[in-house]
Amino acid sequence: MKVLIVLAILATFGLIVYKYNKDKNLKKLLISLATFAAIISLAIVGNLTRPVMPLYLTHMILVILAWGTALVYVFKEKYYWWILFSPVVTIGLFLLLELLGGSSHELN
Repeated sequence: MKVLIVLAILATFGLIVYKYNKDKNLKKLLISLATFAAIISLAIVGNLTRPVMPLYLTHMILVILAWGTALVYVFKEKYYWWILFSPVVTIGLFLLLELLGGSSHELN
């Protein structure tokens, strides 16, 4: 599974560079790379939500949708920012639940 994730990251990076070599649009390249880095960061920070499994699965689905939307931007130049940054909602919801309910693994 980890190999597939690494291959998907490399393939996405390769597609971004390929489109840059084809179009020579520096602004699109920089926006694509920044968005790609943000999605990867959100996926890593999303591991925080793992104790609440339904929230974690929702987060992973939103990360996959954001990744697909980033590829839509690369090929069609349509930037759907609200889909790209939707995984932030699950992280915020998890933090709110932890604030209200407290951590279940506190030490005395």
